[in-house]
Amino acid sequence: MYKKIYALMAFAIVVSLLFIYSPGALSKAEASELETYIVLYKKNAVPSDTAKVIAKAGGTLVYSYGQIGVAIAQSSSTTFRSQLMKDKRVEGVSKTSGFASSLNEELEVVDVAMETALNSWGDPLSNRQWDMRQIHVPEAHEVNSGSPSVLVGDIDTGLDFTHPDLAPNYDAANSVDCTSGAPAPLLPGNDVNGHGTHTAGTIAAAANGVGIVGVAPNVKIAGIKAGNDDGYFFPEAVVCAFMWAGSHGIQVTNNSYYADPWLFNCRNDAEQRAIWKAEQRAIRWAMSQGVLVVAAQGNENIDLSKKNTDSTSPDYPPGSAMEREVTNACVVIPVEISGVVGVTANGAMLQKAYYSSYGVGVAQVTAPGGDRRFQDPGDGSRGYVLSTYPGNRYALAQGTSMASPHAAGVAALALSQFGPMPQGSLQAWLTQTADPQPCPPNPFDPGGAGAWLATCVGGDYNGFYGHGQVDAYNAVTYMP
Repeated sequence: MYKKIYALMAFAIVVSLLFIYSPGALSKAEASELETYIVLYKKNAVPSDTAKVIAKAGGTLVYSYGQIGVAIAQSSSTTFRSQLMKDKRVEGVSKTSGFASSLNEELEVVDVAMETALNSWGDPLSNRQWDMRQIHVPEAHEVNSGSPSVLVGDIDTGLDFTHPDLAPNYDAANSVDCTSGAPAPLLPGNDVNGHGTHTAGTIAAAANGVGIVGVAPNVKIAGIKAGNDDGYFFPEAVVCAFMWAGSHGIQVTNNSYYADPWLFNCRNDAEQRAIWKAEQRAIRWAMSQGVLVVAAQGNENIDLSKKNTDSTSPDYPPGSAMEREVTNACVVIPVEISGVVGVTANGAMLQKAYYSSYGVGVAQVTAPGGDRRFQDPGDGSRGYVLSTYPGNRYALAQGTSMASPHAAGVAALALSQFGPMPQGSLQAWLTQTADPQPCPPNPFDPGGAGAWLATCVGGDYNGFYGHGQVDAYNAVTYMP
């Protein structure tokens, strides 16, 4: 998905520059670098005088989300937060520069220009798509390969909508760049990082005789850019992304990241509270509008249902991480928000991927995320998941980031076959059609050396695999 085992190879990281807003003249004592702030109001409404109040405090209103009582502001005043907190309508104000999550997967761009394999199913590169065969996508496509009336939003680093495998299904009208905290057009060349193009291909790469085939190759895909070129997801972008999805008829969102730089967000921490609540409100509002939120579980090989030690947060700016004990009062966003479909990763041998986090009550389903260490199917993929990559290329990657879009694609197939259904019903459909996967003998030790030990708890439903591996064929043939 997304976090801690990502070695970017064969492409350069490009640093994006923040746009500068001038909130007005400030004294030298008050002046500092321009910062972005989340302003959380006590009520799910933004007061009509918000722009004036923010300006008086030395800032500029960037955007307001009245449905959830959240405003995005910028200021270079060192007293901006304290001035706004004097307003009794305000619950919290947090600057977001110290709150961003970075992608950290393992990804490798591959040269596939010479490959013209003939396959019994799929496009020329489908001989490497063990992941699609594992969840019975070829059989599902005999029944339904997706409907253009279904719209999936990929909340990620953007997507290369000129890619020949994505262009046929790209929905420009419902795509957006949210990286500033305010919706803006998604421009060509938007996905410098490449992560979003990879996840989008797993969902909806077209069956067009080129490259690969996605889980749902005829549905529409909207790019919702919330991660910048360096792969950082700032809170203002995450809030914007969910508000966009909920207001633009998007039925399923894929979320292959965690929000906020704190892997675990603790509700009683003053520094995190406003951001945590703002993100939670945005996610819940999107769900209330009928959006199924599918999210990657994480790549830390930890049990999210247990007390843990977090030694990775915050991850922005680099070098800021500190070790801290966290309890069950602390959550990973979005995967631990109630109603979100948490997805763990397995490999080509149907075992939990060595890196995949897990946990009873969080994991809902599992899906192919790849496992290059211990689960190589011998098809040239080396255990990775193959998907699209910017510049008309393809890349091999592993992570729960790669698992989550498989589940989102299966949900899109169910909607294509059976028509619109409430968000809760669609989640139930996804879990009820999954193939149960029993716990392996404990302790699970894929390498035999103790480096990736994990303990599975549960029966037909368990912490490793949730209700089971998503099954595309079951999803389009299931009759309750």
